Amino acid sequence: MIRAFLLFTLTFLMAADQMPSFSDEEWQPLFNGKDLSGWTIKFANQDLNVNHNDTFRVQDSMIRIAYDNYDTFDDAYAHMYYNKSFSHYKLRFDYRFVGDQVRGGENWNVRNSGIMLHSQSAESNDYGQFFPVSIEIQLLGGLGEDKRTTGNLCTPGTAVEIDGKINYKHCINSTSDTYHGDQWVKGEVIVLGGESITHLIENDTVLKYQIPQIGGGFTNPRMGDRDWSSRGVESKDYWMAREGEVLTEGYIALQAESHPIDFKNIEILDLCGCMDSKAKNYKPYFVKADNRQCIY
Repeated sequence: MIRAFLLFTLTFLMAADQMPSFSDEEWQPLFNGKDLSGWTIKFANQDLNVNHNDTFRVQDSMIRIAYDNYDTFDDAYAHMYYNKSFSHYKLRFDYRFVGDQVRGGENWNVRNSGIMLHSQSAESNDYGQFFPVSIEIQLLGGLGEDKRTTGNLCTPGTAVEIDGKINYKHCINSTSDTYHGDQWVKGEVIVLGGESITHLIENDTVLKYQIPQIGGGFTNPRMGDRDWSSRGVESKDYWMAREGEVLTEGYIALQAESHPIDFKNIEILDLCGCMDSKAKNYKPYFVKADNRQCIY
């Protein structure tokens, strides 16, 4: 009996040793905690890497989006793009809203920001473009009383499928709790190329959708051509010709749209890599093969 028990225990431990664990996941920081190396800034109506009014800054190992140098917002919509494109990955981060919205911001932008996924590059934005064509995980802070979900979906120039049908609604609410005040909130997204995207807030799945794609209008095809132009998009014909094209990869960008917000612990787990188990750099959690990366 004792021998059988020891054999069972040894077999269990060997099996457990072969199973992927959290420690096997090689998360990589996208932010070095010191400066904005590896990121490109693009403001509407500004050249690349003009950090208008020192909006994007680093302090205490955080990326801070701040408006203390502004008199008024004046449509200074901006995004800061990580300089590498990804297709299949997990992204996790902590964020918090702080202080008050800068004067001149839209009412709907109070405690409102986001992270853009599968985005066009910073360089491909038109000069006056407010928002990149992308999929946005919308981050909202509570306003003190009513329910206000976070980890929502917004779709600048895009659309997604839910329950097998294309949904052109510009913003779709998640099922998250409401987070009032200046507390830190943990977010995560699981992006599987052009197949599906899942939003998590505080480790709870709050929204899932499929087939992210380029839409027929900047926020809703029912708005017609003028809606693309109203957001500073000059190349509307280019995007309209690509309607229905599935977004399988793209850039990650932090949004600045008039309310101060802090980000920290921004990390990515690339799910695309060598899937040959004989290779030195094989990882059991990869879901998309790129065996060009294999090292033997």
